[in-house]
Amino acid sequence: QLQLVESGGGLVQAGGSLNLSCGASGRPFIPFAMAWFRQGPGKAREFVAAITWHYGSTFYADSVTGRFTISRDNAKNMVYLQMNSQKPENTAVYFCAADEGSPFDSARYNECLYGCWGQGTQVTVSS
Repeated sequence: QLQLVESGGGLVQAGGSLNLSCGASGRPFIPFAMAWFRQGPGKAREFVAAITWHYGSTFYADSVTGRFTISRDNAKNMVYLQMNSQKPENTAVYFCAADEGSPFDSARYNECLYGCWGQGTQVTVSS
């Protein structure tokens, strides 16, 4: 069974940086794409960033464009989210997700494409 495990969350001051990691394990793994979503206090889960596994094409939510960078290491089955210039509104639980069956890059923001999810890692940005 495929498992995704996030790490790297924690407390950071506004303007600071944090790097999240997500590792996949459990069985052979060749997804179409990996993504990060987040869910803030009292909010719905929202798309943050995605990356296609083969070509490395990236997609970002407007709110994080220019500040966050998603990357992957295919050999290690890892995906990362470098978060710079943090803002208090970025406080959320960040989830890693894998899409193994939907090559629809035009809809990478849609959480329904992703069939496997991690447990999440808390990111708290203090003002």
